[in-house]
Amino acid sequence: MSLTITATATPNPNAMKFTLNRTVCEGGSKTFTSPESAAGDPLASALFAVPGTRMVFLLNDFITVTKDSAADWATMQPCIENAIQRHFA
Repeated sequence: MSLTITATATPNPNAMKFTLNRTVCEGGSKTFTSPESAAGDPLASALFAVPGTRMVFLLNDFITVTKDSAADWATMQPCIENAIQRHFA
């Protein structure tokens, strides 16, 4: 099954939800607030490698990425989707 990623805006202009057609997190949510906190999680670490990422939230079949207010979704979104694709490849 090929991976599909659907990006959706949230009420917070600095957060975007990425819904996948597969499970990203089993047994409850995971929240990462820094690259250091994400060190043991390959997906979260890959998302923190995208410049501007400030927080990563994983639950069920979606990922919410919160960005720095100075960062731009037009630049970040393709990089985030690429990181997700590479993780599940």
